[in-house]
Amino acid sequence: MARIRTLIMGAAGRDFHNFNTFYRDNEKYEVVAFTATQIPNIEGRKYPAALAGELYPEGIPIYPESELETLIKKEKVDQVLFAYSDVPYEYVMHKAALVNAVGADFRLMGTTNTQIKSTKPVVGVCAVRTGSGKSQTTRRVSLILRDMGYKVAAIRHPMPYGDLVKQKVQRFADYSDLDKHECTIEEREEYEPHIDNGVIVYAGVDYEAILREAEKEVDIVLWDGGNNDFSFYQTDLLIVVADPHRPGHELRYYPGETNVRMADVFVINKVDTAAPDDVIVVRNNLFAANPDAIVIEGASPLFVDEPDAIRGKRLLVVEDGPTLTHGEMAYGAGYVAARRFGAGEIVDPRPYAVGSIKATYEKYPSTGAILPAMGYGDQMMRDLEATINAADVDLVLSGTPIDLTRVIKINKPIQRVRYELQEIGEPTLKSILTEKFGK
Repeated sequence: MARIRTLIMGAAGRDFHNFNTFYRDNEKYEVVAFTATQIPNIEGRKYPAALAGELYPEGIPIYPESELETLIKKEKVDQVLFAYSDVPYEYVMHKAALVNAVGADFRLMGTTNTQIKSTKPVVGVCAVRTGSGKSQTTRRVSLILRDMGYKVAAIRHPMPYGDLVKQKVQRFADYSDLDKHECTIEEREEYEPHIDNGVIVYAGVDYEAILREAEKEVDIVLWDGGNNDFSFYQTDLLIVVADPHRPGHELRYYPGETNVRMADVFVINKVDTAAPDDVIVVRNNLFAANPDAIVIEGASPLFVDEPDAIRGKRLLVVEDGPTLTHGEMAYGAGYVAARRFGAGEIVDPRPYAVGSIKATYEKYPSTGAILPAMGYGDQMMRDLEATINAADVDLVLSGTPIDLTRVIKINKPIQRVRYELQEIGEPTLKSILTEKFGK
């Protein structure tokens, strides 16, 4: 019987995972190509033979998604798998229409064929959109479990932007590991805060191999989700974070609603800065989709080292890149802090943007007068550095989770904005985790 010729649409994360768990050793299918989007400079590579298995001795080519229609025709593709996250339903169906019009089937994979079972308990933290606050929620969960006496490792949703073979299984215990693995800004934003808290982080490409390594040294595995993707692992407790700054998105973005319907616990974050009516909309939508889940409301209080240094100053505000780009947020913690602490002016960085930063504004025109901390490679980091250093401002206010001065040289004063999850009222994450895992 002829193998089903398959193309996987992805962004160097869910696509590789679905291949590894379902297609890699499956003789019914032949994966002829991956396409890549969302993340800069991840196409033009190969999924290497060392990771692709015995059925793919030459590896599998990765093309830009813009070539999708041509590839389906050229490679006589029977089936296209859509395997990336944080996109509106309309976008998904436009891709389905294109694929169907060229003659191929369009597929979305669920949990049965893609989630891996751990030998240890798994707590998952996922979200309905990028930028909802799952990272701070994951940090809060890790510290609660550690205080309960458990050794915990956070396994982070993949960001394999470099050498895929070298990134098969990565372990981060201190800052030297970040340099060893040549981490991008986006990776550092997720790993550094865990390291600061003394929590080991695993990441990479092959998530079964990663899980088996983590199981050797921890009591509980903590899945630290990316975008609004659902967990790669079967969870014993699934916490899903929702954002009332984007009411309605919890039911309109793929696969965020999948998380909503599977959740054991909802954290409605940022209620301290959201409109009360929007909080109610989100709460009602979550209840309608999943009435059995527990609901926690949380705030994200902001902290800066020297708030008086902000008052009256002309600021350049730098924010987490993915939150502004495919997360579609017009602002983040840095902007809120600038307003709260009395900035005289938030200077538009777009006139100073160079290279890939300028291209980012062109690709995501809804990004306003704030600077996304894009750093998916050395050139992007150099362009970010040049843009910041060219800006005519008194102070840089960074709302990213990392210390930017560790990776780029900034020629002006900089203040960092820090934020952590703070639950409001009862129940709390501590009470829920204690009931579930209390010794």
